[in-house]
Amino acid sequence: MAARHAPVLSSRALNRATMDRQLLLLRTAVPVKEAVGRLVGLQAQNTRPPYFQLCSRLEGFAPAALSELMESREVVRIVSLRSTLHTHTAEDALTLRPLVQPARDRELNIFRSGLTGVDLDRLSSLARELVEERPRTMKELREELLLHWPDADPRALAVAARCRLPLVQVTPRGLWGRSGQVALTTAEHWLGTPSQPAASPDGTVLRYLGAFGPASVKDMQTWAGLTRMREVFERLRPRLVTFRDENGVELFDLPDAPRPDPDTPAPPRFLPEFDNVLLGHADRTRVIPPAYKGRNGMGNQAYGTVLADGFLAAIWRLDETPDTATVTVQALGTLDRATREDITQEAVEMLTVMSPAPAHDIRFATFVDFGD
Repeated sequence: MAARHAPVLSSRALNRATMDRQLLLLRTAVPVKEAVGRLVGLQAQNTRPPYFQLCSRLEGFAPAALSELMESREVVRIVSLRSTLHTHTAEDALTLRPLVQPARDRELNIFRSGLTGVDLDRLSSLARELVEERPRTMKELREELLLHWPDADPRALAVAARCRLPLVQVTPRGLWGRSGQVALTTAEHWLGTPSQPAASPDGTVLRYLGAFGPASVKDMQTWAGLTRMREVFERLRPRLVTFRDENGVELFDLPDAPRPDPDTPAPPRFLPEFDNVLLGHADRTRVIPPAYKGRNGMGNQAYGTVLADGFLAAIWRLDETPDTATVTVQALGTLDRATREDITQEAVEMLTVMSPAPAHDIRFATFVDFGD
């Protein structure tokens, strides 16, 4: 009954609230580590997206700043939310990872048929010894564990280790302009810190709303890869305010969180192929217009996203030579001249930070055939 009488927030209102909290309305002069924590991590299946995410959000960002934090072990790459690789602060790596363990357990269940006869507790202990002796690749883990369980599926053995242990990717993997193969050790060993209690569900909901709200219970569950969070929201209800979207879905929010006017200008932003602002809700229409659903990726291929007026408006790709960095923008609909000029200017500003090439070329052209 309460949700029925709660104020309605339009898609534009939700968009502007999310853009503001995601630091996408106005670049913000905050330290890189603070931004990573405020956003509750950066999606990082590939090594470059976290850098582009921060470039679109932070004033004066330099890629070396994130690399330095990785080298000093203040931020790390670890599988966490949605069983997906993220760049997190060291503190979040130690506490969010155990919170989302149920999602890793569900992932492990997929491989149970290849683990018949395997003592998972013993496997965890052996794998910990191996990766703490020195960082190991998944191939090395498979080969070592197969010596103990020769009849098991080699891939399932390595996946089991990854699911059961909080494994981080050690540097130079993920460093700007350097990188390297994936080698793993435990978060505790890499960070020199004992295991920590899991982050509280209540506190994590509050942090999620601070970065992605207003949002529904289902939104938060989708973002975290968790289930049965309704009781947490109900426990927090006295501390929260509620709204509903245009479909009547109840949304929760922090009382003092920013909810800008829906007509607040939202300048163009170039997002990489993976960005939580595109994946942090069950209902993504606050950022992705229904007509463009699925247009920022096909199958396993994801494309960079151009936001215009806060919403997905185009996809983009970057091609680099030593002399020229070329950004190709493919509009998903009609872009007026002023919007194209603003997108071009934003692309130039991005390349000034993110590419060493001395010349920039911004093109509007088709590079993906959606088969319409």
